[in-house]
Amino acid sequence: MTLKFDGKVAIVTGAGNGLGRSHALALAKRGAKVVINDLGGARDGTSSSATAAQKVVDEIVAAGGEAMANAASVTDVAAVEKMVADVMAKWGRIDILVNNAGILRDKTFAKMDLADFRTVVDVHLMGAVNCTKAVWEIMRTQKYGRIVFTTSSTGLYGNFGQSNYGAAKMALVGLMQTLALEGAKNDIRVNCLAPSAATRMTEDVLPEAALDLLKPEAVTSGVVWLASEHAPTRTVLCAGGGSFEVAHVTLTKGLHLGLGDDVPEQLAAQAAALADRAEERVPSTGFIQVEHELQKAGVTLKIT
Repeated sequence: MTLKFDGKVAIVTGAGNGLGRSHALALAKRGAKVVINDLGGARDGTSSSATAAQKVVDEIVAAGGEAMANAASVTDVAAVEKMVADVMAKWGRIDILVNNAGILRDKTFAKMDLADFRTVVDVHLMGAVNCTKAVWEIMRTQKYGRIVFTTSSTGLYGNFGQSNYGAAKMALVGLMQTLALEGAKNDIRVNCLAPSAATRMTEDVLPEAALDLLKPEAVTSGVVWLASEHAPTRTVLCAGGGSFEVAHVTLTKGLHLGLGDDVPEQLAAQAAALADRAEERVPSTGFIQVEHELQKAGVTLKIT
């Protein structure tokens, strides 16, 4: 099996450097027409320039591919909508959206300004929402689409000094879970990627020895799969250094303790049993949790 993208059109945000550039080059090499979206700003999101996006376009064209540059901020709804309109006018379809644009403004929560918290959430979460909303009806009409959200191990598990980034990245997992359900009937497959890679976003976060091993190209292999006709849906793919894993949000078997006045004390006393993962499950929808809890209370009721 060879994963090819002939005839497919992809938008990759934050594609002027690092992971986004690697993703865009790989998709173009395999036949996709690629929109290189990049604000061209600094790592913290300040300033802008079309140069970064155009350089990647030039690389793709020099290799015989097709690409167009776009310097819109993903936080600007009107600019995102214009980008999508320009793509449709030129190529007539949009098959793949890789939401990769991001910034960092790391500080401990105690020292963080709320403005920096909002800005990071606006770029990572609302930027992805803006781009996805702009292509959603196109993909529904086509009855085909592949959407990748870039989450992070920080969102999944937490990292010191990255409360804004972690909050935004975990929110993308929740968005993915719901959009995968809503898009299924139109073959819109939606997934998350949690990358570990050496980029300007991580160059002073990860140790140098790790940076040498974590090439962006090793992560991009996962994006090629998630963007392909053979993609899964509702998957959180973790990738780094040539290794791949899948992360799940799970539900333990838990305990039924009823409504007694001593339930708080029972919870404290049985915390280990409550957290026991021996019979944990991955609910297919949020309502499965409700059904699970009702069943333990002696009521079998299907909500989904």
